[in-house]
Amino acid sequence: RAMAAAGPAQLVRCGQKDELYRSGLRSGAGTALHGLAGAKKWLEWRREIELLSDVAYFVLTTLSGYQTLGEEYVNIVQVDSTKKRVPSFLRRAIFVSLHTVVPYCLEKGLLHLEHELQIEPDESRTSQSSPALGPSSQTLMRNWIQKQVGELTEQQKKRVLQIVYVLKQCIPLLHRLHLAVFYISGTFYHLSKRITGITYLHFGGLQGEDQSIRSSYKFLGIISLFHLLLTIGVQMYSFKQKQRARQEWKLHRNLAHQKNTTKEKTTGRHSHCTLCLEERRHTTATPCGHLFCWECITEWCNTRTECPLCREKFHPQKLIYLRHYQL
Repeated sequence: RAMAAAGPAQLVRCGQKDELYRSGLRSGAGTALHGLAGAKKWLEWRREIELLSDVAYFVLTTLSGYQTLGEEYVNIVQVDSTKKRVPSFLRRAIFVSLHTVVPYCLEKGLLHLEHELQIEPDESRTSQSSPALGPSSQTLMRNWIQKQVGELTEQQKKRVLQIVYVLKQCIPLLHRLHLAVFYISGTFYHLSKRITGITYLHFGGLQGEDQSIRSSYKFLGIISLFHLLLTIGVQMYSFKQKQRARQEWKLHRNLAHQKNTTKEKTTGRHSHCTLCLEERRHTTATPCGHLFCWECITEWCNTRTECPLCREKFHPQKLIYLRHYQL
């Protein structure tokens, strides 16, 4: 059958369909882990389970030489830059790595680095790790980061912390820039496919897409570029204010934690978070009145907008951080 280059509308529908099936796979795997190991293990391993689910999806489809469910839905097939051959196994393996493993490693690496840079020298080995940092503190990545950060001076740590903050802001902007370019050019819906040179051909049905559809996508791309430029301008203007606010929050948080720790030691009363099963830090209340660690409940709310204890539904914006709570 005759084949033509896939249009942007087909690529978007393909990406949405794949994301739908991937999210279902991630949700099922997370629910199974939560039921078998409990909330604490689910919080610790959530990102790893999502990574394994995504890798499994692409290994069973793209890496094995088959269409993904989204590609099959819109009748498109992958081709290399020549548009005459299917991508080689190595090219497909690089794509799967860039699309799944690399974003995970980059996110975890920046999170570990930011955490190590914010730890005070006297508490660098005794502080409790957040569930967002991963299942174990004794990882090769974290040990290597700890070693490198330990060799930095305080001034260098401040500079690296600013660089980490800028990188965390720039990565989403890069994805938005790539998406705007896709709307204008009509090729490479994913950044990983642009890097590996994987494009698509459409077979069956009508050849090509209506020019009005392509024009609409180009117009959307131009609007997206203007919105991106406006966002960058606003973020550059507020960068110093955000940094100052983060330092003030860190100082207040440490002082509040020291006061709470001293108070608990003198009274002999300890409060525990039911999610991490450890001493509660930075106590936060849900609208239904239950108390958790700030890190634990915000991580929980990333996927479930309900109380872990009574299952009452609430919006994450309704969480209340108890600044001077002494129990």
